[in-house]
Amino acid sequence: MGFFASFQNLAYIAAALLFILALAGLAKQKTALRGNVLGACGMGLALAATIASAAEGSANMVVFAAMVVLTLVLGAAAGIWRARSVAMTQMPELVAMLHSFVGAAAVLVGWNSYLLQPGGALPDVAENAFHLGEVGLAVLIGAVTLTGSVVAFLKLSGKISGKPLTLPGRNWINLAAIGACVVLIALLIRTQSFVEGVLLLLAITVISLALGFHLVAAIGGGDMPVVVSMLNSYSGWAAAMAGFTLGNDLLIITGALVGSSGAYLSYIMCQGMNRSFASVILGGFGDGAAAQVGEARDYGTHTETSATEVAELLRGSQRVVIAPGYGMATAQAQFPVADLARKLAEGGVDVKFAIHPVAGRMPGHMNVLLAEAKVPYRMVFEMDEVNDDFSDIDTVLVIGANDTVNPAAETEPDSPIAGMPVLRVWEAGQVVVFKRSMGSTGYAGVDNPLFYHDNTKMLLGDAKESVEAVLAAL
Repeated sequence: MGFFASFQNLAYIAAALLFILALAGLAKQKTALRGNVLGACGMGLALAATIASAAEGSANMVVFAAMVVLTLVLGAAAGIWRARSVAMTQMPELVAMLHSFVGAAAVLVGWNSYLLQPGGALPDVAENAFHLGEVGLAVLIGAVTLTGSVVAFLKLSGKISGKPLTLPGRNWINLAAIGACVVLIALLIRTQSFVEGVLLLLAITVISLALGFHLVAAIGGGDMPVVVSMLNSYSGWAAAMAGFTLGNDLLIITGALVGSSGAYLSYIMCQGMNRSFASVILGGFGDGAAAQVGEARDYGTHTETSATEVAELLRGSQRVVIAPGYGMATAQAQFPVADLARKLAEGGVDVKFAIHPVAGRMPGHMNVLLAEAKVPYRMVFEMDEVNDDFSDIDTVLVIGANDTVNPAAETEPDSPIAGMPVLRVWEAGQVVVFKRSMGSTGYAGVDNPLFYHDNTKMLLGDAKESVEAVLAAL
C-alpha cells in the first residue's frame, strides 16, 4: 500500500470519528459551536485525503492542480458569500437548497458511474448486478431529494404557495411511482445492453424527479419543519448510495450518520406535532381535519394594549416567560427581544425562553436566532421543561407565535391541530401577544382562541417595533 493510500485510510478513520463527535456536540446548545468546528475539521481532512488520493493517479499534475484549485476557489467563494449574506430568517430555505445539491450530486455520480461502462454488452449479470443496483438506488434517492428540496425551498421562500397540492389519489400516485422505480431497477440489474440500461436509468431519473416534486408539493406549510429534517435524512441516504457507487467508505459512513440522525430528528419533530411520519409524507397539514371544522367559531372580542401598559405589567412581574415564533424571525426582533430579557434579568426578574419543537420553519430555528442575539443558554428551555410551570408564571410574552400556543389543540377535537402538543401559556397570570394584525392566522390556517381569553392582551404591530417601544417605556 502506497503512502497516499495509507494516508487516505487513516484520514478517513479520523474524519469519521470527527463527524460522530460533531453530531454529539450538536445535540446541545452549549456544545453546538464545538460540534460545528469538529465537523468542519473532519470535512477538511476528508477533502485533503481525497485530493491526495486522486493526485497519486493523475497523469498530468499541472492540469490536476489547476482543476482542484479552481474548484476549491469557486466552491469556497460561493459558500463564504452565502454564509455572510444570508439572513437568519432565510436559513430554512438555504438548508433546503443545500439538500438539493446533495441530491443532484448523487444523481450525477450514479449516471457517471454507469456511463463509464464500455459501450455494447455489459459485464456478466452476476458480476455487475450489485453495482447497477447501487447506481439505480443512488439515482432514485438523489432525484427525489433534488426536486423535493427545490420545492421546499420555493415554499419556504414564499416563491410558491405553501398550500398542499392535493391531487386525486395522490397516495396511489406515489405508490405507483415507487413501484415503477423498483421494477425499473430490477430490470437495470439484469440488463446486458448498454443502451437498454441508459433508457432504464433515464426512466428511473424522470419518475424519481416527479416523485420528489409531488411528495413535497403535497405537504402543507405547517409541516415544513418536518420536511426540512426529512430532506436532511434523504440527502444522507443519497450520499451513502453515492458512496457505495464510488466505493468510498467515508461517504458511506457520513451518509449513514446524516440519514439516520435526520430520520430520528424527523421522528422527534412529528412527536412535537402529534403527527405520524407517514401522515406528514402523504398529506398536507390538517388535510381532511380542516374539512370537519365547519363554521368559524366566535371566540368573542380581543383586548388590545400598549407598550406602556406592557412595561408596567413587566415591572410588577417576578417570573416572565418569552415564547417566540416565526413572527419574531420575520420581524428580525430577536435582538430587541434579547435586550428586553437582559434588562428584565438585571432588574431581578426570572426570565425564561420557552421553545416549541416546531417553532419556526426548521428544527432549532428559534434556538439559532436566540444564539445570534447572544441570549444566554441558561435562559432557553424546551417545551417539556417549562410546560408544567406556566401556572406559576406572572407574565408570558408571546412574540410572533400562533399554532404553538393555540389551546384549540387541547380543547377542540375537530381542529386541524387537535392533539398537537402546545405551550400552555394561557395558564399564566397574564399573556401579552405580539402580533402584526388580528387578520392573520398561523401556518396551519386556524384561528387562536388564546387571543380572546380574559387574561390575554394583544399588542398589535411589527414585533420588532413593539418590543423596542416596550424597552423604551421601561
